[in-house]
Amino acid sequence: MKNVLITGGAGFIGCNYAARLIPAGYNVTVFDNLSRKGTDNNLKWLQESFGADSFKFIQGDIRDADAMVAAAKDQDAIYHLAAQVAVTTSVLDPREDFEINALGTFNVLEAARLNGKHPVVAYASTNKVYGGMYEVKVVEKETRYEYADLPHGLPETQPLDFHSPYGCSKGAGDQYMRDYCRMYDIPTVVFRQSCIYGLRQFGVEDQGWLAHFVIATAKGRSFSIFGDGKQVRDMLWVEDLLDAYDIALKSPEKVAGNIYNVGGGPDFTFSIWREVGAVLEKLAGKKLDHVSFGDWRPGDQKVYVSDIRKAKAELGWEPQVNPEQGLTKLWNWVNANIDLFE
Repeated sequence: MKNVLITGGAGFIGCNYAARLIPAGYNVTVFDNLSRKGTDNNLKWLQESFGADSFKFIQGDIRDADAMVAAAKDQDAIYHLAAQVAVTTSVLDPREDFEINALGTFNVLEAARLNGKHPVVAYASTNKVYGGMYEVKVVEKETRYEYADLPHGLPETQPLDFHSPYGCSKGAGDQYMRDYCRMYDIPTVVFRQSCIYGLRQFGVEDQGWLAHFVIATAKGRSFSIFGDGKQVRDMLWVEDLLDAYDIALKSPEKVAGNIYNVGGGPDFTFSIWREVGAVLEKLAGKKLDHVSFGDWRPGDQKVYVSDIRKAKAELGWEPQVNPEQGLTKLWNWVNANIDLFE
C-alpha cells in the first residue's frame, strides 16, 4: 500500500485527488495551511465523506522546511499542489510569491531527497511558464482569438519565457523538478496545467475564473472581464487531470524526468466570455447584464491552447469531458450547494 502526501491537499485539486485515493486504499496525508478560501470546507467534506481517521491531516506551510521533511518521511509519492496561484497577487507581493512557489517547491524537493525512498514527485506547473508568447501569431475571429500556425496548440518545446513574478516562481519550480530527477534520481514529473475546473472549486476573480463566473451568476452578482473576452483557453475537467496523476502514481518509471502539457487541447476550448457567457445564459435561462469589462492584465495571453500529443503518445492520456458538459456539471453543483458561497 502506498503512502501519498498531497501538499495543498485541502485545495480544489488536492481534495478531489484525496477523495479518489482514500477509498482506493492509499494512506493519504493532506498537508495544507488552510489559508485559501474554501479549504476549511473542503477539509470538512473529506472528513465527513470518508471519516476523520481515513487520512492524516497536517496543518503546515511549505515554506517551513522542517515541517516538509517531517511530512515527507516514509512517503512513496508526493503531489505538490500547494502554491500562490494568482498573477495579480504575485505582482502586488512578489516576495511572498517567491517564498511560496520557488522556495516552497525547493523545500518539497529537499524533503523528497532526504526521505531516502526516492518517492515520485508530481508538480502542478502552469502554462504561464511560456510567458506572453507575443512572437506567436494570433488571428482574431468573431468570438475568439486563435493561433494562426499551431493547429495542435502550443508544444512543450515552446521556449520558456517567464512573465510576471508568478511565471518566474512557478517556472523556477518547474525546472528544479526536472533537475532533481537528473541529479538525485528522484522520479519527478511536471504537469504544465491549463485551465482546470470542476467541483469544489471556490473560484475568485484572480484565480479559478470559470468557477468565479459560475458562482457570481448563480448568486446574481456583478463581475468583471479583463480584456475583451475573446481570450481563448483550453479547459480541463478536474477528473481528467486526476487520470494523468494516476498514471504517475502507478507507473513512475513512465513519467520520470518528463514534462507534459496537460490541458483540454484544441478540441476542448472556450473564449473566456464570448462563448462562456452564451452557455451561462442558457443555463441561467436569462440574459446576463451584470458583467463589466476592464483593462488587460499583465502577461495575459490572447490564446493559450495546450498541445497534448506528447501525453497521449507516451501515457495514453487524453481528456474526456468537453467544456460545455463540464460547465453544466459545475453549474449544477454550485446551485445545489449555493449556501457554501458567501
